[in-house]
Amino acid sequence: MVAAVPALVLLYSMIDGDRTLGGALIQLLPASALMTVMTVACYAGLVALLVRLFSRPIRPGFHPAHGKVAWCVWAVSRLTDTARRSLFQFYASLFTPVWLRMLGARVGRRVEASTVLALPGPMQVDDGAFLADDTLIAPFELRGGWLRVGPARVGRRAFVGNSGIVGPGRTLPDHALVGVLSDAPVRSQPGSSWLGRPGFALPRVADAGEDSRTYNPPRRLVLARASVELCHFIPLALAVVLGNLVFGALQELRDRYGLAVALAGGGVVLIAAAIAACLVTTVAKWLLVGRFKAAEHPPWSSFVWRNELYDTFVEDLAMPWGGQTLTGTPYLNFWLRSLGAEIGRGVWCETHWLPESDLVTVEAGASVNRGTVLQTHLFHDRVMRLDAVRLRAGATTGPHSIVLPGSTLGAGTTVGPASLVMRGERVPDGGRWLGNPIAAWPTAAATAAAVAEPAEAPRRAAAEAEYVKVR
Repeated sequence: MVAAVPALVLLYSMIDGDRTLGGALIQLLPASALMTVMTVACYAGLVALLVRLFSRPIRPGFHPAHGKVAWCVWAVSRLTDTARRSLFQFYASLFTPVWLRMLGARVGRRVEASTVLALPGPMQVDDGAFLADDTLIAPFELRGGWLRVGPARVGRRAFVGNSGIVGPGRTLPDHALVGVLSDAPVRSQPGSSWLGRPGFALPRVADAGEDSRTYNPPRRLVLARASVELCHFIPLALAVVLGNLVFGALQELRDRYGLAVALAGGGVVLIAAAIAACLVTTVAKWLLVGRFKAAEHPPWSSFVWRNELYDTFVEDLAMPWGGQTLTGTPYLNFWLRSLGAEIGRGVWCETHWLPESDLVTVEAGASVNRGTVLQTHLFHDRVMRLDAVRLRAGATTGPHSIVLPGSTLGAGTTVGPASLVMRGERVPDGGRWLGNPIAAWPTAAATAAAVAEPAEAPRRAAAEAEYVKVR
């Protein structure tokens, strides 16, 4: 609220008074860019200052869960999580390492970082490392009334996958990899790969890409990327313009017809704003990236930058202005179809995380629960690999599960919460699966079904055994 005060004062001075709505808009629209920069700069400065301030008492070790240090850890984690959403345009960009340093983290050169969640003080990231979406670096741990804080280090050219964790007191060595939804082990060797929670060693041969497109780009590519990333402020500015228009429309209703009409018409105005935000995002998608196809792209390429810009439209414009209210409704399905996704009849979808929408197929009657990511790309070895994800009729993904590129969930199959479907997997029809990576999920309901349908049990057991054998 403090960060917004300068812009709100400017806004109110424009729309209050005797001038008409049209006259106010002539001044309002150009001023929106200035108001955006003012608010973002104030907000970022306040967050960085408060994070630095609250980080001072935080020291490695064990602390009471209700003490001063624990309160400071809570405050820092809430501030950084809020910044990740409110300053989305800062992330997955050239500015991300700078922003993390402003918060107090030690970050090397040529680090690629997306939406990192961390206690910045104990966090160290060496040159050339890659931190994917929602990685946890140096998070705190709570157990038995005690809070643990400790340093965490990501080595040179190491990789931490989506929602991967490098916990307190742990080091991910140089050139090592931690996969999606996985933990870095207590001890590991340089170049090793780990998957699962707790992590187990994963045999992997790293692909060597062109160095000038992966780790050491020429100056012309750096400047080209910087010019595209400056456009990340466009969707944020459009969100501000939309907010100003809503504010002006409500003011006009109040001035002309009174407060009662303004209150009654507020819902209609907000619905119109939500439709406009989603339509603009759809247009931006088709103009910036067109139709997504299965392919490979190095990080220093136009496609990757344009894709990140489109994602900023989703997170900074569409979702704040109504997209969040669409989840779990038929209207979200309509919007996802406009983005190119194939969504069948009767689909329950409670997530918008379908990154490359044209590569997603969700057949009739499937359920995609809250927090699920239908992850159509991976960045292992600094190359963006895109492939399709398909959920066949009646399939279900549990809350906060992740389905990796190239995989298919069979008809009527269920993947449990916080589970990982590996890249390229073909999950059989009608099964129940759980874990990271997924394995057969025996439940009381499944046992009862086997008793009720003895002829079905051997077939299902054989299918599950064959699936595990093939994998």
